[in-house]
Amino acid sequence: MNIELGKFNILEVVKTVDFGVYLDGGDQGEILLPTRYVPEDCKIGDFLNVFLYLDNEERLIATTLTPLVQVGEFACLEVSWINQFGAFLNWGLMKDLFVPFGEQKMKMQVGKRYVIHAHIDEESYRIVASAKVERYLSKEIPAYQPNDEVSILIWQKTDLGFKAIVENQFSGLLYEGEIFQQLHTGMTIKAYVKQVREDGKIDLMLQKPGFEKIDDFSVTLLSYIKKNGERISLNDKSPAEEIYDTFGVSKKTFKKAVGDLYKKRLIILEKDGILLA
Repeated sequence: MNIELGKFNILEVVKTVDFGVYLDGGDQGEILLPTRYVPEDCKIGDFLNVFLYLDNEERLIATTLTPLVQVGEFACLEVSWINQFGAFLNWGLMKDLFVPFGEQKMKMQVGKRYVIHAHIDEESYRIVASAKVERYLSKEIPAYQPNDEVSILIWQKTDLGFKAIVENQFSGLLYEGEIFQQLHTGMTIKAYVKQVREDGKIDLMLQKPGFEKIDDFSVTLLSYIKKNGERISLNDKSPAEEIYDTFGVSKKTFKKAVGDLYKKRLIILEKDGILLA
């Protein structure tokens, strides 16, 4: 049986002790799951889905907690502390995730968040992170088609717009002139493929083209009205800035969605707002 460090594994309970249970780690031997993570009524023979990492003494240990990043993934994490060897990131586990100074694009600071890639260091067999994420992005040509929906992690601001990591694998770009909502590094949102360039990088857009984006926002607008007392003070004569600050869309998209809902008799238009029908 092969186990995967830095990922979830389904392992069998083979022994119970006062401080937890031991799981069958195959060639790696028995792996401790401390008491605080042991499910109620857990017994020998049960199979548990656990995340494996190394404790402070570099021993394999299991947890049922879900970390903020797994090996092979990208994430935006906050620096908890720094020592003479590097920075340590909070990734939701007892032991913080280490970023050596050599893997930092700029010197990391406590309390700030950085986009990183988690991987296994080949020499030490430790789970480590790197802020030099470019080297871990796929060089393959993605097989996406225009308008395909993808999940993206906002990576960094550039003169052209925002770089993004697409589906934990590819490099993408949102162009400044096509962004109609506030973005910041670390956001995970859905986007749509505009085109795949010859170099394999992906041009992205935040809204589907044509009427599809209007239909999508119509659902969002209707839900917003329902959650806000069935009435909002915005209407199609409201300033574009106010509409953008509230919904992150252009006034044109807002007006088309209002018209769509009105035609379906789902809303009532008033002089100073919109009322749920």
